[in-house]
Amino acid sequence: MADHAQVCWIERSEPWDLESQLVSQLDLPLNLDQNRHNAFHGRLKELRARARGRARKLPISS
Repeated sequence: MADHAQVCWIERSEPWDLESQLVSQLDLPLNLDQNRHNAFHGRLKELRARARGRARKLPISS
């Protein structure tokens, strides 16, 4: 990620409007919300569900 990820921000009073536009127009494979059109969506959803299942079986440390 250090070589390829980029971060920026814009202050908006209603950021969810801009988010919907960006998700629908850009290729954002790690964002599942509002992104069913992405070819990776189903596979990532499955992988995350498996990871959650494995994590729930782990002991909780304090």
